[in-house]
Amino acid sequence: MKLADNKATLSFSNGAPSVELPVYQGNIGPDVIDIRKLYAQSGMFTYDPGFLSTAACQSAITYIDGDKGELLYRGYPIEQLAKSCNFLETCYLLLYGELPNVQQKAEFEERVTKHTMVNEQMQFFLRGFRRDAHPMAVLTGLVGGMSAFYHDSTDIHNPEHREIAAIRLIAKMPTLVAMAYKYGMGQPYMYPKNDLSYAGNFMRMMFGNPCEEYQVNPVVEKALDRIFILHADHEQNASTSTVRLCGSSGTNPFAAISAGVACLWGPAHGGANEACLNMLEQIQANGGIEKVGEFMEQVKDKTSGVKLMGFGHRVYKNYDPRAKLMQETCNEILSELGLENDPLFALAKKLEKIALEDDYFVQRKLYPNVDFYSGIVQRAIGIPVNLFTGIFALARTVGWIAQLNEQMGDPEYKIGRPRQLFTGSVAREVKPIDQR
Repeated sequence: MKLADNKATLSFSNGAPSVELPVYQGNIGPDVIDIRKLYAQSGMFTYDPGFLSTAACQSAITYIDGDKGELLYRGYPIEQLAKSCNFLETCYLLLYGELPNVQQKAEFEERVTKHTMVNEQMQFFLRGFRRDAHPMAVLTGLVGGMSAFYHDSTDIHNPEHREIAAIRLIAKMPTLVAMAYKYGMGQPYMYPKNDLSYAGNFMRMMFGNPCEEYQVNPVVEKALDRIFILHADHEQNASTSTVRLCGSSGTNPFAAISAGVACLWGPAHGGANEACLNMLEQIQANGGIEKVGEFMEQVKDKTSGVKLMGFGHRVYKNYDPRAKLMQETCNEILSELGLENDPLFALAKKLEKIALEDDYFVQRKLYPNVDFYSGIVQRAIGIPVNLFTGIFALARTVGWIAQLNEQMGDPEYKIGRPRQLFTGSVAREVKPIDQR
């Protein structure tokens, strides 16, 4: 963080003295006005619902330029990483700042692979949930419960503890997600297998059974790995900010990540691809592909209350850079599995075509986003809709951990304490009950 030559001056029309505020520059992106001493100097706070204009931290991990449609992990464009690296290489990059060499990659993959097993008592913990519980409810409990099993890595202020917690969380999340799925299905759990890739191992734990050897489809394996890469981190979003805020209190890493899982569950965040598939299924139930045009007209009518899920993005004012990569993967998967003519996927293609050609959507830059395509891919693979957000949490865990570790190593970090503009009653006295 570099101090700029210029300063910002805040003046008041009521005659109060003006306030000079330092300006800092990042390597790329907007400059920031340092308001840390604003209250002491002026007796006022800033008001910024949703923190949309507030930088709560300095970070060197992920950079997004929404206008350009650009996403960088440690300076590397997401397009290059998705095509040239696997997920565990990307994990290494996010955690340590550089891509691994051959030896570092092998050592890191071995460390992760050797930590994929979970404590056997986790199975008994699972039995406390109803079989029809939402997987995200189960996953929130399981991740938070890890702090009860791994006492040697719960000191968030200890770099060694954070390091081993990071490896454990990255390694065990696929196992926990698969266990949550198997529990809901009433099927036996599948233990991880060390000779498979990260994505391949997850597929086997999800879809394999003890009666026969599971064969990993390399096209599906590659698709799943790409989904993990594209969702690994996304700067200071709601769940990442939640992890940072939770961790700022000094709680253990497992509790902080569990808070991120809970936040991600929301339909406006990690549940977006689940909401997208639910929309497609609703269109299908109401007449299918013949009704797509009618549905899109309802979307254009602001009084209809009909929303188009999976299109446009709050951050990207241009094309979501992850969407193009996911679109390629989507086409590969549908071709590989012979699902090009599946009614729901044909409906999705029709929806995509209209959105890319209709002036109403083009002018508003309502392009298909990563959630639109990733939901289609996951359904094609066989992942149930209610587990989509669990897959997202699995992938995002490394980003959360990297952001948490960065925060805890920052000498400027403080416990989070947002301010408020109070609009309630002023001080008043409590009257006896017979006088109220």
